[in-house]
Amino acid sequence: MSKERARRRAERLAVLEKQKTARARKVARRQRRRELARRLTPRQGSPGRLYRRSRGQRIGIVALPVVAAAAVWLFVPDPGLRIVLTAMLVIAVPALVVLVLGKRS
Repeated sequence: MSKERARRRAERLAVLEKQKTARARKVARRQRRRELARRLTPRQGSPGRLYRRSRGQRIGIVALPVVAAAAVWLFVPDPGLRIVLTAMLVIAVPALVVLVLGKRS
């Protein structure tokens, strides 16, 4: 009877050991994956905006294109040309803002 108990106990211990090693492999794999993700994700700097324009710049960015569009709609008689010039203004303003004001480093 004691040999049978010893055999069952050995089997139980072997299964527990197998489960323990499988769990350890799983934990190690999870840890490696977390470490890799931590290395690959960019680090966040200080919270908040990285680049902020002054109040005058923001007013200029909004006001000048609005004034230019109003001038186009007031002084250009042809409706087709008005639409084309307004579309060109919409397309060109972001590029001009970047070229003229640029990003501060």
